[in-house]
Amino acid sequence: MPIISSFFGIYVRMYFADHAPPHIHVEYQGHQALVAISDGAVVQGELPRRALALVRQWCLDHRAELEQNWVKAQALQPLSRIPGADND
Repeated sequence: MPIISSFFGIYVRMYFADHAPPHIHVEYQGHQALVAISDGAVVQGELPRRALALVRQWCLDHRAELEQNWVKAQALQPLSRIPGADND
């Protein structure tokens, strides 16, 4: 599962041919969560409050890029790297 972004110790991954709804896999200091691309809501798992706030804003800022990567992942195509919140 490729890392598509990392920022402030948060790692964002996307699986190839993953299940709906479109989401990302987020890891931060031993916490894991599936986060919806559409609105940054936690679908499964948990993240600390500050990390979740950063991820939600990052999802909103990069929604189009995340949606494009989701389409690529479903087609088993290489994913694009997305700048992290600390690189915007």
